[in-house]
Amino acid sequence: MNAETLLMFVLGVNRAYLYAHPEHELTPEEQASYDEVVTQRSSGVPSQYIIGHQEFWGLDFVVTPAVLIPRPETEHLVETVLDFAREVERPKIVDVGTGSGCIALALAHELTSAEVYAVDLSAEALEVARANAARLQPDGRVKFLQSNVLEALAGVRDFDFVVSNPPYVGNNEADKVQRSVFEFEPRMAVFSGEGGLDVILPLLGQAHAALRPGGWLAMEIGYSMRDMVLKLLDPTMWEDIRVVPDLQGIPRVIAARKL
Repeated sequence: MNAETLLMFVLGVNRAYLYAHPEHELTPEEQASYDEVVTQRSSGVPSQYIIGHQEFWGLDFVVTPAVLIPRPETEHLVETVLDFAREVERPKIVDVGTGSGCIALALAHELTSAEVYAVDLSAEALEVARANAARLQPDGRVKFLQSNVLEALAGVRDFDFVVSNPPYVGNNEADKVQRSVFEFEPRMAVFSGEGGLDVILPLLGQAHAALRPGGWLAMEIGYSMRDMVLKLLDPTMWEDIRVVPDLQGIPRVIAARKL
């Protein structure tokens, strides 16, 4: 599949064209370009960074090595928020660690009355997210801010939803991460201190402060983090705590409502 994707990229055609023209012979220039991208891929560079695109929630996102590559399992996070948000007339949402903007823009795409903020510590990631917003949300409903967690919005207390796919891999688990992730995806979007909690811990406190009473926090978690994160959710601050599995049955999303 990667070889086919790379060939479509080099030729600038879609899959239908590729199958409809099996007789096409590569020109020397096309062959040279194809050889170059195959060499990059064989060295471990993710194909998404080579072609510069990745689909998420049926939308086409520009991706660069400045952002985490959107993954299908993160769509469970979008689904979880949508399940709650459809009951809110004009939901106010903030996406923490927006990266490519995939979560914020997917939610804005589905919730046309929503007010959406997207924050990230990385200025380079925000450039990518803004580019995707210009392509996918030209009405400008998604506002982007550079922020360490929610510090730039410290005075806001009326969000209906705080959503995040935070970095959650501990440095002590680096040997369990796929080589392509470890070598090519942005470390600040993957790793979060020795135990993987350096962003989640401040996120819990700052999200509680930013949410209105009854508002929801929803975040993606690592495959082994369920019990650890549940213990961090103070029952005097949070209620109606839910764990959402992915298609493999792995706990993928934790959602909690502010008391």
